[in-house]
Amino acid sequence: MIHESIHEARKNLHGIVAISGDKVEVLDADRLRASAIDTLIRDAVFGGPELMAFSRWLIWELGQALDARPASIHELYMAAGRGEFANSTVPAMNMRFMTYDVVRAALRAALKTNARSIIFEIARSEMGYTLQEPEEFTTVIIAAAIKEGYTGPLFVQGDHFQVKASKFATDPEGAIKEVKDLIRKAIPAGFWNIDIDTSTLVTLEPESLDEQQYHNYVRSAEITALVRELEPAGVTISLGGEIGEVGEKNSTTDELDAYLVNYNKILATYGDNLAGLSKISVQTGTSHGGVVLPDGSIADVAVDFETLRDLGARARFHGSGGAVQHGASTLPAELFHKFPEVGTLEIHLATGFMNIMYEHPLFPKDLMARIERHMDTAHADERKAKDTQAQFYYKTRKKVLGAYKTEMWGMDEEIKAAIMQALEDQFVFFYNQLNAANTADIVAKTVTPVEVHKPRPVSTKGTGDDLGLAD
Repeated sequence: MIHESIHEARKNLHGIVAISGDKVEVLDADRLRASAIDTLIRDAVFGGPELMAFSRWLIWELGQALDARPASIHELYMAAGRGEFANSTVPAMNMRFMTYDVVRAALRAALKTNARSIIFEIARSEMGYTLQEPEEFTTVIIAAAIKEGYTGPLFVQGDHFQVKASKFATDPEGAIKEVKDLIRKAIPAGFWNIDIDTSTLVTLEPESLDEQQYHNYVRSAEITALVRELEPAGVTISLGGEIGEVGEKNSTTDELDAYLVNYNKILATYGDNLAGLSKISVQTGTSHGGVVLPDGSIADVAVDFETLRDLGARARFHGSGGAVQHGASTLPAELFHKFPEVGTLEIHLATGFMNIMYEHPLFPKDLMARIERHMDTAHADERKAKDTQAQFYYKTRKKVLGAYKTEMWGMDEEIKAAIMQALEDQFVFFYNQLNAANTADIVAKTVTPVEVHKPRPVSTKGTGDDLGLAD
């Protein structure tokens, strides 16, 4: 169900939520969680412009009232750098599809395992092909937390806020401006954890590592300075840098030194005592989505855990919380316990969740057939000459998630429930293997979510205020 208007939405919230100007009060949290939030989040995602703006603002304010607030993980990562948060790896999980339901499954798993050091993220590229802009993404996460009764900090992250190398080559300031503009949208939306990815600007032609990393560290520092200008009062946004393009050669400690030493020097020119990076993403043998074999299966990958250990230690030496592993969700299950053993700070998990959905035995066959026909036509130019049909479908199916977003959200409830249970089980597995379980106490000790209120959108004021309701 989607409301036809703000007037109708407010009428159906009577006795549940009171609204007076910019102020919101929860009158009946049980009724809100039982069904009202389900309709409200669909208003926020699929409603008309005014209804969408109203619903997104209201969900943000409901999250503030119910202690389901966006937060920065920066202080927890600084504690990790001091050795106070050790032998635990934070799962950063990309939410590409049916985000409301998938986040709910992840939060149920967190409540089961007492996990709180978990991140929900979306990459710049994913925002495009999944049709999820920053404000919508955060809104959905807050709504899922309200639905599940999950309280405490919600770590929402911009993954791979990446500078496009091809554009940088011809229009460097334009390429940087694209990322800055995205940041200007993301921070007000509650993205208080951002991965700055200027690793695409590394050039391997110069002999010295300093020269190779030059554009990487200079532009990382420049973007950091912008973030520090924009972050809300009381919030130190957690920022990550990156030294190795995922899927390319493994990173080295010398590269990390060249990047971080020079980054810190450049950052100091923007002002005194600006907070720097809380983590560094490195390459140790994985690739995004895995390497796809002709039959559509994923090739075995050898992760260099000792290199990962060394890079994490070096990152901590320079004052950050440690190293980040990308492209890991399709690795063999028996490897995941090793990441906390070698001190990995954070691990990024994405494609494996999508695979669970697509490959679930109950996933609608007619929908899958339409998705495949869509890939055959809309993405035909992306098919490489040597790709088998299975390889092409595997590599391309993430790019149709936006086109079929409405249908996936509206999937039969029994089918959806079965898929979400499989995902919930997978989240429980990851939290346990990564030692993210039982982290509620350390998160509560180190992270203090800041209460941030937003004014009601001007376009929605006065709409629905003629109901004669006590709100």
